[in-house]
Amino acid sequence: MNVLSFFINNFHKLPPESYQKFLELTELKKFNNKDVLTKTGDKPTDLYILKRGIVRSYYEDENGKEYIRSLFVPFSSTGSFGALVSNKNSLLTYQCLTDCELFVINYKKLKELALVDNDIAVMYANALESIFLLFEKKIYNLSVLDATERYKELKKEIPNIENIIPQYHIASYLNISAVQLSRIRKKIYSK
Repeated sequence: MNVLSFFINNFHKLPPESYQKFLELTELKKFNNKDVLTKTGDKPTDLYILKRGIVRSYYEDENGKEYIRSLFVPFSSTGSFGALVSNKNSLLTYQCLTDCELFVINYKKLKELALVDNDIAVMYANALESIFLLFEKKIYNLSVLDATERYKELKKEIPNIENIIPQYHIASYLNISAVQLSRIRKKIYSK
C-alpha cells in the first residue's frame, strides 16, 4: 500500500473513483532542508501530506526568537490549516527541517471536491477531527506534563529525533532552553 492511500485510509476508506479524484488533486514534490512551505503573513493555498522528512511550524517574537509549535513527521498532514479554513494570512511559518517529500494538495480544490463527493467530505471531516485532537493533546501536554515528560513523549513519537534535527529545535518544541534539554537528557541517559 502506498503512503497516500495509507494516510487516507486512516480517515475514511475511499471507493476507487473517489480515490482517483483525490489523486488528481495531489502532486508529489521534493523540498530541501530549510525550504519554507508557508511564511508568516502569507495567505496559503496548499496543504501537505508528509511522505518523508520533518517539517516544523513556528512563530518569531519581536526579538527574532523562534518558538516551535509543532513538528510534523511522515504520514501526517501539515500546512497552515487555520489560515486555509479562515482564508486569512498564516500566523506561523512552516519550514522543512530535513529534506522532505510532500504530497501537495490545493485546499480550495479539495473543498470543492468535498462538496460533490460524499466520501471525500467524510474523509475531510474525519481528518479535521484528527487535527483537532492532536492540537488538544499538544495543549494538554504543555499544560500538564513537565519538560522531562514532554521530552519522553517526543522520543516515543520520533525515537531518533536527536540524530535528525538540532538540539535547539528540540528544546524550542518542548518550550524549554537548550541548557534545560541538556540536563534532562543527561539525567535520563545516566540511569
